[in-house]
Amino acid sequence: MKVMLVNGSSHLHGTTMAALEEMIKVFHSEEVETEVVQLGGKPIADCLQCNVCQKTGKCVIKNDGVNEFVEKAKTADGFVFATPVYWWGMSAQLKQVIDKCYCRGMQLKGKKAGVIVAGGSPVDNIQYELIRKQFECMAGYLSWDMLFQKSYYATDRDELAKNTAAIEELEDLGKKIG
Repeated sequence: MKVMLVNGSSHLHGTTMAALEEMIKVFHSEEVETEVVQLGGKPIADCLQCNVCQKTGKCVIKNDGVNEFVEKAKTADGFVFATPVYWWGMSAQLKQVIDKCYCRGMQLKGKKAGVIVAGGSPVDNIQYELIRKQFECMAGYLSWDMLFQKSYYATDRDELAKNTAAIEELEDLGKKIG
């Protein structure tokens, strides 16, 4: 089994990555092949809605790495998308990559998926619900087996790392995909 972990945060060592690292430990203990895709710090061009990708299977913009991402994504059995909350939504980097997966959307059907959201507001805030709904729509369209969507309140990496209940929960969520 191969799982792509997609870090939608610009921070390489922030709260979002701390959550993914807990899942990585579980995946490695269960001999699940993983690949972490770090979106932050990489240029990602907007989707042009030119529809050329529907004929060629590739985005016409070649210098932002999304074609490579999509090529790898079609070989994965599952995904864990992780994002901080930015203005009531997922990070722009993650949304841009998802938008550009349109070129191979049908090749991404039937995968397992999970979503982790980390934000600086209590988890009953509407922003988490908005992100959850967006992923539910994508999962429905692509026939993904959405195994979990979990939100965490944490303003920094240490806050999440010290939350033993959250860490145990992340480990259990990792077992659902692996």
